[in-house]
Amino acid sequence: LSAIWGLFCTVRTIWGSSITREEKPFDIPKSWKWVRIGEIFGLQAGKNIKSANISEEKTERNVYKCFGGNGIRGFVSNYNRKGHFALIGRQGTLCGNINVANGNFYATEHAVVVDHYNITDVLWCGWFLKALNLNQYATATAQPGLAVSNIVKVLIPLPPLAEQKRIVAKIEELLPYIDRYEKAWSKLEQLNKRFPEDMKKSLLQYAIEGKLVEQQPEDGTAEELFQKIKEEKQRLIREKKIKKEKPLPEITDNEKLFDIPGSWKWCRLDDIVVKTIKRGKSPTYTAKSNTLVFAQKCNTKLGYIDLSLAQCLNETKLSKYPEEEFMVNNDIVLNSTGNGTLGRVGIYRNSDNPKGYPVVPDSHVTIIRASNLICVEYVFYSLKYYQPYMEKLGSGSTNQTELSAGTVKALLFPLPPLAEQKRIVEKLEQLLPLCDRLNKKGIR
Repeated sequence: LSAIWGLFCTVRTIWGSSITREEKPFDIPKSWKWVRIGEIFGLQAGKNIKSANISEEKTERNVYKCFGGNGIRGFVSNYNRKGHFALIGRQGTLCGNINVANGNFYATEHAVVVDHYNITDVLWCGWFLKALNLNQYATATAQPGLAVSNIVKVLIPLPPLAEQKRIVAKIEELLPYIDRYEKAWSKLEQLNKRFPEDMKKSLLQYAIEGKLVEQQPEDGTAEELFQKIKEEKQRLIREKKIKKEKPLPEITDNEKLFDIPGSWKWCRLDDIVVKTIKRGKSPTYTAKSNTLVFAQKCNTKLGYIDLSLAQCLNETKLSKYPEEEFMVNNDIVLNSTGNGTLGRVGIYRNSDNPKGYPVVPDSHVTIIRASNLICVEYVFYSLKYYQPYMEKLGSGSTNQTELSAGTVKALLFPLPPLAEQKRIVEKLEQLLPLCDRLNKKGIR
């Protein structure tokens, strides 16, 4: 009788409870019925209690689980509700969160207790309330709130009691499969997110290991190319266009990072450049001038050069910069300081500088000017593959790691014949954009 009376009282509070055809969101079986939540459930907000009265541990007798909007918060001893009830979170980020409490418990003002009067199945009640997405009825404020007066008017499809129990049994049967599917889907999503970047790394690795394109006898050998580069450097030294550098140690077998084709040659990066590998100077800036300073931020994370980020050099200091220090077309720029940016590589092109302003590098950028006998894009892609390796070669504190010019000079460089370099670059420029498109669109 008490259950019937409670149900009657609840129904009586819902004025205008008749349901129009337009309100019904979808068709239901003939044995079901559209009702309002307040017609079949009693809803009562919990009572306020100070956080100081809630314990995280059960330290005494006659203490009860304390439910708030976010679920169990701890234990409280001054009040209890006994039975099997659903609860609805009614404040904060978890507005509409559904839980089910069994036995003695306490509900704070942040939860709504749902009394099913033993007329409906409590677990069915919990699942169907969850499906209704009740947080959509919360007030749209910085601290959302869910009023009981809004919840009681919401429509819910009511099946017969026996069917409610069958629905719950089927849900509980399927949930483990859904959980496994969710975990498998999550792993697949993570793989999809990593796949484009992993594929790019694999392509670059294949490129510098001589596995991306076939070797062709008519290309000649890297040794022949290497000798031509040496001759070019000797000529530039005689013409006093570059300085003679102290020779670096011979490469030992233990240093070689991987196997390369027989027509290739291991050399050091310093062997293939026509300008001393070094960082720029610390500049003196001014608000406006006709000379730009290339900083690390100009070599953007997105993979392009952006001279709009460059500042202006105080031109009274131009005497500090000899002609060869000004950046030229096809200079490779290497970010040489800072956690997260060290080792980032880019190519400076004249097209990046449509106004033709002179540009000098600052002290956080290393310039690598490859021989004209080398395909500069191949050098760029090789260094791009080496970026994680170069990050490890940096020294200094965590946020101020630095890559010394001496370390960059000594980097091992796998040198193919020139024709093969060009075929490698052509293949990479076909395949890498596909990885970028996968990254933007995602894989499904």
